[in-house]
Amino acid sequence: MKQKKDFSIQKTRRKELLDTIKQEHDGIDNSLVMFVAGFENDRTAFWQESSFFYYTGITESATVLTLDFNDKTSLYIPNCGDVREKWIYSPISLTQDNAKQLGVDEVAVLGDQCAGFQLFPFFKAQNYGHIIARLKQLVKDEGTLFTLYPDNEHEYVEQRLVINHLCDFVPELKKHIKDVSPIVASMRRQKDMDEIGKITKAIEIAELAHEAAAQAIQKGMLECEVQASLEYMMVGAESRPSFPSIVATGKNATILHYTQNNAPLQDGQLVVVDIGSVFEGYCSDLTRTYPVSGKFTPRQKELYELVLDVQNYIADLAKPGMYLRSAQHPEQSLHHLAENYFKKYGYEKYFIHGLGHFLGLDVHDVGDISKPLKENDVFTIEPGLYIPEEGIGIRIEDDYWMAKKGCISLSENLPKTVEEIEALAQQNFEDTAAQLPESFNDEDLEH
Repeated sequence: MKQKKDFSIQKTRRKELLDTIKQEHDGIDNSLVMFVAGFENDRTAFWQESSFFYYTGITESATVLTLDFNDKTSLYIPNCGDVREKWIYSPISLTQDNAKQLGVDEVAVLGDQCAGFQLFPFFKAQNYGHIIARLKQLVKDEGTLFTLYPDNEHEYVEQRLVINHLCDFVPELKKHIKDVSPIVASMRRQKDMDEIGKITKAIEIAELAHEAAAQAIQKGMLECEVQASLEYMMVGAESRPSFPSIVATGKNATILHYTQNNAPLQDGQLVVVDIGSVFEGYCSDLTRTYPVSGKFTPRQKELYELVLDVQNYIADLAKPGMYLRSAQHPEQSLHHLAENYFKKYGYEKYFIHGLGHFLGLDVHDVGDISKPLKENDVFTIEPGLYIPEEGIGIRIEDDYWMAKKGCISLSENLPKTVEEIEALAQQNFEDTAAQLPESFNDEDLEH
């Protein structure tokens, strides 16, 4: 039986957010913080907007969270009547009766009842009537709307779409908006122990999937068949891929985001498997490179061991005060130090991507890489070499947690030496599939 979900962490985060806004902004009288959830679509399983989830723990779509500076928290939900529960499962009913458990003061409907069981980003005004009325009052009172509204082309696209649509109904609203995405990114970047635990469990699921992939690899198999074997393990662990799985053999492995996954494996080739899984919203991201024949050729082994040397070198150097990547501080930039290591051997032009990225609720998690690494950052270290003329792509990626004196690998249980990779690739997939418990639960993920 599952335990009753605790929303106290989210309540604490919301208080910290309000306190930070108060410190950084004047004139917060009559102001409001507002975050909006993501929306369902028919092509993919719903995945909650990450910052909304961070501050609410709620997985329901099309909901809206508001915080005022008198410490009142309101959760607005689509007015679907009793239709919603006939179509979509919800782990907890979003009702006023459950407000205390949810950690909010009020659960209310967004507006008039909608036609079906869901809302869409281009909603009708009457379906968001209560939110629109509140925003009109905010404008009238000369308040500020603190929300996720960065001025760039890639962040919070759906949230900004919703806010822009609300501005259609409240024309003066845009002048009252202040972006709080940098504050949110700073908070989300520093992981607490609960988050570290969830990331670690997501890593353990990905490790199991990697073992299945390695043992499924053999001559004549299609990349997608390897993909099927590894994603089978994720589904069996009540998880899902945290991004489209990459299974790339031969020259395909030199294409960084290759996702066709339809080529046959051939003896003498390498296979790059770059995958991640999800546990309670938190992501993992692990890459290994496997030989189709079960043995590296001398040339492949030479290059593989160079990539592994670079990863170990960088992991040993990484500590608070270093940077993931900084052109202004190359002597403290892990990316530039890795590039220089490859340069000693004449391979720097074949290292064509960044050394790593932050990891959390998103695979490429929020965080300002122009600022130095600090304790409780979680990030990847993923050096690679990509030589199209030889049909060789090699990447080794692990997930790390920054401690006081240096980083700790959270994925150390996944084999990566030449000898370990060869031994893993020479096993059979059926052996790993048999390891999957009938009911995969939290206890199964404990070390």
